[in-house]
Amino acid sequence: MTCQEISHHRLVSQKLYKTTQCPPQEIVRHFGAMQAQDYAMAKWAVGSRCDASEKEIEEAVNSAKIIRTHILRPTWHFVSAEDIYWMLDLSAPQVKRFTTSATKKFGYDAKKLEQANNKIEKLLTGNNHLTREEIMQELGISKTSKEDFLSAAIMMNAELDGLVCNGQMKGKQITYALLEERVEKPKIKLSKEEGLAKLALRYFESHGPATLLDFSWWSGFPPTTCKSAINAIELQLNKISIENQEYWFGKTYSDSVNFRESVYFLPAFDEILISYKTREASMQVEHQSKAFTNNGIFKPIIVENGKVIGIWKRTFKKDHVKVETQFFNEIENSKKEVLFEGIKAFEKYLETKIIIE
Repeated sequence: MTCQEISHHRLVSQKLYKTTQCPPQEIVRHFGAMQAQDYAMAKWAVGSRCDASEKEIEEAVNSAKIIRTHILRPTWHFVSAEDIYWMLDLSAPQVKRFTTSATKKFGYDAKKLEQANNKIEKLLTGNNHLTREEIMQELGISKTSKEDFLSAAIMMNAELDGLVCNGQMKGKQITYALLEERVEKPKIKLSKEEGLAKLALRYFESHGPATLLDFSWWSGFPPTTCKSAINAIELQLNKISIENQEYWFGKTYSDSVNFRESVYFLPAFDEILISYKTREASMQVEHQSKAFTNNGIFKPIIVENGKVIGIWKRTFKKDHVKVETQFFNEIENSKKEVLFEGIKAFEKYLETKIIIE
């Protein structure tokens, strides 16, 4: 494997080749966790890797086969129902440092957060699914820009405590429900070391070839902790050194993988970019500022043969979706027609007509 081939192998590990049929929740389980603060785009991140429509993925979320909650780093992620508890046990303590700091600015110490949790539990008991605004009304927290930050921190704390997760959608509004009413709690708990090893194996099998610092960035754990996790699963991984940098990947890797011509219109915050500390393997440095900003905003990207060649955006119209593209380099119209074939998967997923402008 060469440095130039890394991006090709990531297409395989990230399930973009769609070599097997699987339901949406299996895609999420394969990744361990998929960044999901942009809910619409996060659903397409799943849909681009299986043949499920947006409605089918929405149903998997509504039925709690896929959980959307704060985990790993302090942002939303999709997690499969069977992984939610052990992953929360592992990562919640580190993420809670963020919420604890945020709520203290509003006079909420551990005692007040516990009181808020108790009230939230009473509100949601009995499979009640309420929006954040409805919950905050009951807690007596007004809806202002300042208090909105407090309400987000309170609900994030409740998620990290394993009390709540996403409920069923109310139209376009996100709701919360009690986690234990949606997903049965397992009888066996993993130790921290077991959880870290499991998380590391899941990451390198679904994102590899990747480095120690890539895993550290994605998981939110410091490099020293991540190194210990890698050491624990070293025999379950393959390793290659390229330009004095070690890359780890799953045992299923094969030199006989037949790479094919491919074009993908991938969503904002897609794992193909956001899950790595550095992105040079997937795109040229001079174009990176066009695809993502220094403050962590990632745009939808166009990927050809493992390399990011442009960005795109969609606008919903009455009877169709308009897609606009911006390529980093000038491309002939005949080549564009070939590239635009990649949007057909998005059209099938949305179950509506797409017009490229």
